[in-house]
Amino acid sequence: MKHVSVMTAECLEYFKDARLITFYEGTLGAGGHAKAILEAHPEIEIYIGCDKDPEAIEIAKSVLKKWKDKVVFVHGDFGDLDEHLNDEKIKEVDGFFFDLGVSSMQLDQGEKGFSFMKEGPLDMRMDPTSRLTAREIINRWTEKELGELFRDLGEEPRWRKVAKVIVEARKKMKIETTTQLAAIICSALGGSSKKKLHPATLIFQALRMCVNTELESAERGIKNALKFLAPGGRLGVLSFHRGEDRLVKNIFRDAAKLSGVRLLTKKPRVPTLAEIRANARCRSAKLRFAERV
Repeated sequence: MKHVSVMTAECLEYFKDARLITFYEGTLGAGGHAKAILEAHPEIEIYIGCDKDPEAIEIAKSVLKKWKDKVVFVHGDFGDLDEHLNDEKIKEVDGFFFDLGVSSMQLDQGEKGFSFMKEGPLDMRMDPTSRLTAREIINRWTEKELGELFRDLGEEPRWRKVAKVIVEARKKMKIETTTQLAAIICSALGGSSKKKLHPATLIFQALRMCVNTELESAERGIKNALKFLAPGGRLGVLSFHRGEDRLVKNIFRDAAKLSGVRLLTKKPRVPTLAEIRANARCRSAKLRFAERV
C-alpha cells in the first residue's frame, strides 16, 4: 500500500499565515508533508527532515529532490533535535511538525516485522542499528513485564491473559515470527472479525512503541521544540495513539500556562470522513497545534 500523508490540508492550514524561514520535521517518512510545506512556503531557507529509518530517508530524498539545496536529511531520533539544530548552528525555528505514526510503507514491509498480516521476523526496529527488538521482548521479558507493556502502551484490556499465553508458548518453542506471535495472540483472545480490530493489533502496537521508544522520543522532541520555537513560530503534532495524544495535550497545556505558548487547537483536529474512507489507517489520527507568542 502506497503511503498517504495524513491530514496534510489541516497541517497547511495552521502554517498558512506563518513566515517559515527555518523548519524541522520528524518523522520525515516518505516526505509527503515536507513536499506540501515546501511548495506552500517558498520562503523556507532550511528544512531539516529527521527519520530513524534510513530507507524512508532515501525515499524522501527522491520526493524532495526539487528542494535538495534547502533540505538537510538527518538519520536519527527527533527527540535529539537540539543536537541536530546545534549541528546546523540554528538557534530558533519558525516551524516544527512531528508525525508520530508509523508509515504504511513500513507496515507493509514484512521484513521489518511491524505487521501481523505479513510473515516476517519479530523485529519492529525503525532504525536497524538499534539493539532492542520485539523478538527479545517476547522471548525474554517476564510475564509481569509483558503484561504491563500490553496494558500501558497497548491499552489491551486482556493484557494478563495475553502475557500468560505468550510465556506458556515460548516454553515449548522460541517465538520468532510475526505470524507465529499473531497466532498465539488469537489463541488467547479469539479469531479476527471484519467488524473489529484484529486481536493482535494492540499487542503489536505496544511492541512497536516500546522497541522504538516512541513516547520517550515524542516527549523529548516536543519539549525541545518548545525551547527552540521562535516568536510567532508554530508547532504541530500528529498522533495516532491515545497515550501519544494525552502526552501532547499535557505538554501543550503546561507550556500555555508557563512559557508564552498559545494553543491553536483547544481540542484536537481529526480526519474528515472522506479521508478516513480513502485511508482507513488514519482513523485514529489527532492533530494539535501551538504557537509561541
